[in-house]
Amino acid sequence: MKNNDILRRIRFTFDFGDSKMKELFSLGGLETDRTAISDWLKSEEDSAHKTLVDKDLAAFLNGLIVKNRGKREGEDPKPEKSLNNNIILRKIRIALNMKDQDMLEIFDIARFQISKHELSAIFRKPGQSQYRECKDQFLRNFLMGLQIKHRGQIDEAEG
Repeated sequence: MKNNDILRRIRFTFDFGDSKMKELFSLGGLETDRTAISDWLKSEEDSAHKTLVDKDLAAFLNGLIVKNRGKREGEDPKPEKSLNNNIILRKIRIALNMKDQDMLEIFDIARFQISKHELSAIFRKPGQSQYRECKDQFLRNFLMGLQIKHRGQIDEAEG
């Protein structure tokens, strides 16, 4: 999934306004302005659209973690320079303080069948034999389930 799509879906799901978005980026260590945020949220067809790079999405997700869970002791986490769906899903899980069962319920809401074993494989270290790559469809269904849970049923045209 594209970083801009992930940001757009999270913003819509939790009904974050521009001020909240700016605050979350700031908590993650990225000072930005409304114009940049607006450009990241625009559709790709819009001439003002700007691509959200991995490091900036990581800062946003770190800010979401800090906002919901509080600051960790010690040094603030640095945004990763490179993200994959596994890291993104892990950060959302941490930010929302979700356990396996909570995540399975979200997938169930999205009508996406997954076992606890499959879910745990997503959160393993890449070198482990049971590790499984988080595909776009997996992350998309999780975000859709979150949206349905927090905003209600969505139209097929929106999804």
